[in-house]
Amino acid sequence: MIMRGTINGWYALPIVLAGGVVGVLSLYWRFITQRLRGIHASNWPPVSAIIDVVSVAKQEDQTGKGTIVTYLATLTYFYRNPELQTGDYCRLFDEEADAQAWAAPYKGRPVIVHVDPRDPSRSVLRKEELQ
Repeated sequence: MIMRGTINGWYALPIVLAGGVVGVLSLYWRFITQRLRGIHASNWPPVSAIIDVVSVAKQEDQTGKGTIVTYLATLTYFYRNPELQTGDYCRLFDEEADAQAWAAPYKGRPVIVHVDPRDPSRSVLRKEELQ
């Protein structure tokens, strides 16, 4: 039976799946681009930096099934090339305590960042450099 004006049966599946994909991509877009920049920046020159600020922020994202609460841990680092510059590295957690426990040990830690040779204000702290 075909019902006009409503979404019924298998017609709804592609719409639900597309909405889910868009929702996930928007939620994790920052991390997708961070990872892609890290791959691209592996050929940029390395520069010494120091992680000076660590923070954890609560994130609330509305979805069709309600609110998703996550915690964004951010490491902010500073480097000179030749002027003082700054950059961030972020990671998402389900629990605030996990985010705090991950971020806290990085405060004051020296790291290597990769700086765009065409624009010294652009830099990337790669996941591999944190290990």
